[in-house]
Amino acid sequence: MNKSNLGPVFTFLYKIIKNILYIAVYILQFLFDLLKKSIEKISNRLRFSITFKLTLSYVFIFILISIITNTLTLVGFIRYVGNTPYYDYVTILALILLASNVLGILLIVLIGSKASRKLLSPIDTMTKMVKEISINDLDKRLDVRGSKNELKDLAITFNDTLNRLEESIEKQNQFISDASHELRTPISVIQGYANLLNRWGKDDKEVLDESLEAIKNESENMKNLVENLLFLARGDKHTQKVAKEDFPLNKLIEEILTETKLIDDSHIITIERNEEIIVKADKNLIKEALRIFLDNSIKYTPAGGTVKLMSYEKNGKGVITIEDSGIGISKEHLPHIFDRFYRTDKSRTRESGGTGLGLSIAKWIIDNHSGNIDIDSKIDVGTKVTIELPLR
Repeated sequence: MNKSNLGPVFTFLYKIIKNILYIAVYILQFLFDLLKKSIEKISNRLRFSITFKLTLSYVFIFILISIITNTLTLVGFIRYVGNTPYYDYVTILALILLASNVLGILLIVLIGSKASRKLLSPIDTMTKMVKEISINDLDKRLDVRGSKNELKDLAITFNDTLNRLEESIEKQNQFISDASHELRTPISVIQGYANLLNRWGKDDKEVLDESLEAIKNESENMKNLVENLLFLARGDKHTQKVAKEDFPLNKLIEEILTETKLIDDSHIITIERNEEIIVKADKNLIKEALRIFLDNSIKYTPAGGTVKLMSYEKNGKGVITIEDSGIGISKEHLPHIFDRFYRTDKSRTRESGGTGLGLSIAKWIIDNHSGNIDIDSKIDVGTKVTIELPLR
């Protein structure tokens, strides 16, 4: 059979092989997807290491590429071999391709597993470091030195999380320590006066009256402290109820002014501006926050001093200002006044019955109403508190 007679035969064979190849590609794609899902299920059950999974992926990708390239090579060889006795060449070529594929798989297993272990070695380091970190040893951090990659970003994120966790625990420990200290003082006072009553109060009316008055005052201080602590605890746990409704802010300002004048006649308390505006907020909580700021203004303003209230609308928000002519707050204390139990003057706060939690509560209330607080203060000049609340 000459070359001219073999032409139609090879053309026919080529078309058949071409169609078979198309079908084979679809079948291989289906088998590859099925194999991928099977590998995922098996690996999830057997909990293979990431190195093993990566190496296995390299092998299957190599096998898929090898099947396609080998098929194309053989088809091309058969198509263009001519009238020579090609069966021996096909056998030799197939053996060469098989040997090269086996060698390629071995190289991929060796090189791929080694490269995977090297790439994933930072994960082992992170795992060991994380195991060493405990609640009592939060100062350790993951090493973020080296090239920029996803693992470094993960380490930085983890370190930032540890920083926030450590700061939170430190604040919690400080809070518990401060709360214990605040409760210890009134309890000690009550115990002292109880012992005094036990010794001489039964027969001495003056000692009896003094002791009862002191016990009553300290009990009230303890009650206020516990209520404030419970409020902040509910706030931290997001269980404090905030029932927002529309109400006239100017009416609330007038109500606060009237109540304040009934209990304080040693200061000049006035409303300079009080526009009719409607805000959407929890009326009782906003009143509590304003009372805290107003009480602080009165507390740290000498007798005969002035306290001015204003409320108006500005830039689509309700603005409230409380300005006094008091002793003011120094610059070093100003950034910390909303910290729990922080005191600029501990002796004065103790004498006035404060707990150091009022401003923390006020800030929590305003923050949970999407509001803002700005404080401007100068020593021996006064303090101005500006509060912004969303309108209806």
